Amino acid sequence: MPIVSTEDASVRVDRTLTARIKLYYDLYVPENKRACPLLIALHGYGANKRQMMREGRLIAPQNFVVASLQGFHQHLKEAKEEGGPLRFGFGWLTNFHSEESVAVHHRALLDLIDALTKENLADRERIFLLGFSQSCALNYRFAFTHTEILRGVIGVCGGLPGDWQSSEIYKQTDAALFHLAGEHDEFYPPARVAGYVEQLGKRARDVEMKAYDAGHEIVPAMREDVREWLRKRAAV
Repeated sequence: MPIVSTEDASVRVDRTLTARIKLYYDLYVPENKRACPLLIALHGYGANKRQMMREGRLIAPQNFVVASLQGFHQHLKEAKEEGGPLRFGFGWLTNFHSEESVAVHHRALLDLIDALTKENLADRERIFLLGFSQSCALNYRFAFTHTEILRGVIGVCGGLPGDWQSSEIYKQTDAALFHLAGEHDEFYPPARVAGYVEQLGKRARDVEMKAYDAGHEIVPAMREDVREWLRKRAAV
C-alpha cells in the first residue's frame, strides 16, 4: 500500500511580510564646511560602522564629509572595541534571497546620498563610494546599476559581482574606479583578481588597480594612495 504524505503543500511555500528596519550610520562633517565631497565607507563582514569610520577618516582628504553605513545583517561574535566588549558583527549579504539584500543596499545608499545632499552637506557631483571585502562587490553592483550618481568607486580586498559576466543589468559608467589588492590576501589572492582591470574596463573607462604587500587588510600605503586618488578626482 503506497505511503501518503500528510504534509500540507502550503507549508512548503515561503510566505512573506514586508517590514521596515532602521539602518545606522556615523557621519563626520568638516567644521564650517558646506556641500563638500562625500566619501561613503562600507565595512566588511563582521565589522561595524565605528571601525569603518576610523578608516574613512584616515583615508579621506580633510575637506571630505565621511559617512560610514552599517550593514543590516547582524550576528553574534566575540570581539573587543574601545570601551568594552562588542558582541555584534554586521554583514551585507547572505545566500538566502540575496537579491533582496542587494536591493536594501541600493536603497540605503540612494537614501543616504539624498539626505546628505538635501542638507547641503554633500556635493551631489562629488560622491565617492569605498568598500572593503564583502561590500566591494555590492558597491560595484550599485555603481554599474546607478551609473549617474558616483564620481568614483574604491574597492579594497574584495571581488566582482558573481553575475558580472551574465547579468544584463550593469551598464557603462563614467565613474572612476580604483581597486586595491593584497599580495598575500587569503580570500582574494593575486590569481583570483588578475583579470579585474580588464573585466571592469568593459564597463568603465577610468580603471586603476594596484597590489600591495598586504593580506586581507587596509595598510598605510593603501590609505595614502586612496587619499591622493580622491583628492585628484574630487578636484576634476
